[in-house]
Amino acid sequence: MRHEYRPPQRRSRLTRRGRLALLLGTLLAIGAVVLIPLLRGGEAPEIPRQLLIPEGWRASQVYAAIDRELKLPAGSAKAAVATADLALPAEAKGNPEGYLFPATYPVTSRTTPGPLLAYMVRTANEKLATRAVADGGKAHGMTPYQTATLASIIEAEADSRADMGKVARVVHNRLAKSMPLQMDSTINYALNRSTVDTTLSDTRIDSPFNSYERQGLPPTPIDSPGLAAMTAAVAPTPGDWLFFVTVKPGDTRFSATYDEHRKHVAEFNRLRRHAGSGPGQGASPGK
Repeated sequence: MRHEYRPPQRRSRLTRRGRLALLLGTLLAIGAVVLIPLLRGGEAPEIPRQLLIPEGWRASQVYAAIDRELKLPAGSAKAAVATADLALPAEAKGNPEGYLFPATYPVTSRTTPGPLLAYMVRTANEKLATRAVADGGKAHGMTPYQTATLASIIEAEADSRADMGKVARVVHNRLAKSMPLQMDSTINYALNRSTVDTTLSDTRIDSPFNSYERQGLPPTPIDSPGLAAMTAAVAPTPGDWLFFVTVKPGDTRFSATYDEHRKHVAEFNRLRRHAGSGPGQGASPGK
């Protein structure tokens, strides 16, 4: 037997506002999707688009993606950096490289480059510039900016997340021994390219990012590192490795001696020749 609630016989008269409230409550109860159009006089809400910034992208790639997504002339996002009031460390000197945090960002027709870039930098500060990162970097004698620079190299060089801790250890060991880092990723950044083939002439270019000829970290990050790379930078895997080479995808080999490393590089070159590609840089510890 169905029991129904029967209101009092005397019924109050709803005001116009009351009727609207009742209507909206009913729409909410049934999950109606027309709620917002009713409030906006029939105008449908704009559904945000998703702008994906992957880990390891350079600032130039982020700028280009923003320009494309916002349908702006090329160079618009880069030009916005000067007036975007980015919360960067003093060491960055206004250059957001390394601080355009990799994530998915909602954008609409009202989104402009400056606030979007500022949001990316704020996100990087929230995710990367933590007390744990600061304390971990300090334990290795690095500022947070230097730690971000190291993390960007790890992001570019590691073949997988599982290798990041070992790549970080190679960098720390080389820095401790005052050895040039000899990372192909820094050469690629200087030449604005991405390749596994580094020639002898490449290693002689005149650039502050030439880690073959210059000791220490490069002057800025070389891409946008993610959380895994940042964690590896401050907590590297224990080991005595000084060299590594990715012989093939999923097979990165770490070595403590140059002789062992040369054998791994020879295997890399043999596989490259077999695949019909040219040999890579034999003396490189990197990929």
